[in-house]
Amino acid sequence: MADEVFEMRPQGRIDSATGPAFEKDVLAKIDGGQRCLLLDFGDLQYISSAGLRIVLLAAKKMKTAGGKLALCSLNPQISEVFEISGFARILDIHPSRDAALATLTT
Repeated sequence: MADEVFEMRPQGRIDSATGPAFEKDVLAKIDGGQRCLLLDFGDLQYISSAGLRIVLLAAKKMKTAGGKLALCSLNPQISEVFEISGFARILDIHPSRDAALATLTT
């Protein structure tokens, strides 16, 4: 399990309404022993500060556990949110799924 990449592809929005379910799913994977996680945001149209908090929490938990977390396929609006928040400088973000998978499987 530790070597397998688990992919999550949230759709629509990650905000205060949808965030708790997304957080539960992500943390369950990490707590369950998953050490390579890909968050594919190709179908995501909006992320709020609540969503950013969840991504940061997941990144911190994964780092503590010795795992890898990568994000990919951010649309221009989502990418801008990550740039403005400064998260783009601290997270592993890739333009495509294939590019992200390459970093997670090496």
